[in-house]
Amino acid sequence: MRNNYVNAMEYWKGRVDSTDDYDTFRWHQWVQPIDLNEYDKKFEGPLGFAFIGFCSEQGVKRNKGRTGTALAPDFIRGQMSNLPCCFSQCVKLFDAGNILCDEIPMEEGQKLLAEAVSMILDLNLFPIVLGGGHETTFGHFTGQMVHCSGSEAADMGIINFDAHFDLRPYDNGSSSGSMFRQIADICDRRGIAYNYMPLGIQQHSNTVSLFKTADELGVDYVLAKDITTASYADLIEKIDSFLYRCNNAYITICTDVFSSAFAPGVSATQSFGLDPEVVMPVIKHILRTKKIRGFDICEISPRFDQDNTTANLGAVIIFAVVNTLCKLNGLQIIDFD
Repeated sequence: MRNNYVNAMEYWKGRVDSTDDYDTFRWHQWVQPIDLNEYDKKFEGPLGFAFIGFCSEQGVKRNKGRTGTALAPDFIRGQMSNLPCCFSQCVKLFDAGNILCDEIPMEEGQKLLAEAVSMILDLNLFPIVLGGGHETTFGHFTGQMVHCSGSEAADMGIINFDAHFDLRPYDNGSSSGSMFRQIADICDRRGIAYNYMPLGIQQHSNTVSLFKTADELGVDYVLAKDITTASYADLIEKIDSFLYRCNNAYITICTDVFSSAFAPGVSATQSFGLDPEVVMPVIKHILRTKKIRGFDICEISPRFDQDNTTANLGAVIIFAVVNTLCKLNGLQIIDFD
């Protein structure tokens, strides 16, 4: 992956209150570069995270969406830079750079991402993938499967916060709207369970055919309207029931799940999307099950963003992911919950 893999540390910059008082540190002062082409020593600390950017928008183009997602990883880094270090100093942040996809086929880029995710997991780090179009998650899934073996791979779960099923046919080529159909077919060929739970599905954004496909594949979906109107306890019960049959899982977020009031810079805006204040407690609950082994966030399109609102939303969600996992491991300095 050497030729399409570049360092991205230049995007980590921000305010500095002190160079030696850790209580004043922000993420840009703590993150370290890691070269996956050369680094082969396992991380031995209690908890480490590795960011990897997937600079792709080919899937969005094929899906007739609004382009611009290839620029998102660096905009997200910019918004993460000034986040405060609320975790112990034994927690480490690494940046594995970007995978550039502009001059290679999308499928080749996804293979490179799968390789990177598998390497990050082999190094005993938690992967946080910065998309890119939602085609990002196919590479993420493949990397998780490469790293897993036996029952771990057989019982992998996917929780997708998304307005769309992304279960479209791909006879004429894959896109940012076909990944979970591709994954279903992979599971079928391997004779393993297809554990897929999309949360935030919009009725007006999916055809009847897609709803029928979801039912045929046994997809455990939750409509956006049911997240906003149903009781929190009922929603959590459904999620827990899904995760009960999974040995492990990963979370993927398509930012078009959120209302355009909070996420204007996406490839497909949602006027009736979800409020992040509703979604955040759900993400934290899922993380507390201790079954999550990776996270990706996709479909942020900086060219349509307003004052970096959507990139900032992505950064704040990642902040919550990191701090929730730190708290689970007794490594959080300040308890926000």
